[in-house]
Amino acid sequence: QVQLVESGGGLVQPGGSLRLSCAASGRIFSINAMGWYRQAPGKERELVAHITSGGSTNYVDSVKGRFTISRDNTKNTVSLQMNSLKPEDTAVYYCNAEIRGGSLRYNDYWGRGTQVTVSS
Repeated sequence: QVQLVESGGGLVQPGGSLRLSCAASGRIFSINAMGWYRQAPGKERELVAHITSGGSTNYVDSVKGRFTISRDNTKNTVSLQMNSLKPEDTAVYYCNAEIRGGSLRYNDYWGRGTQVTVSS
């Protein structure tokens, strides 16, 4: 069974930084793309950052220049470094990965989410 577990969320002041990490574990044969999503109360879940297996990245415009996504393929982890945090970054952040596990195809897996609150 494949699982994604996020860590690193918490409460920070505006302008502060947090680093989120997500570790994939279980029966994993390969991981394709990985990403971070977030969902604020009353809003739809949105893609924050995305990284391909080759390391190409994309970000939602609102976090460009502030957030950096990275991955460690030897550890099956993906991280999101968040700098210059703003109150509007407050949301539950979810890790997502396309993983080939016991099946012959890639499936989307999701972590349970970690709360990020930016407030003074």
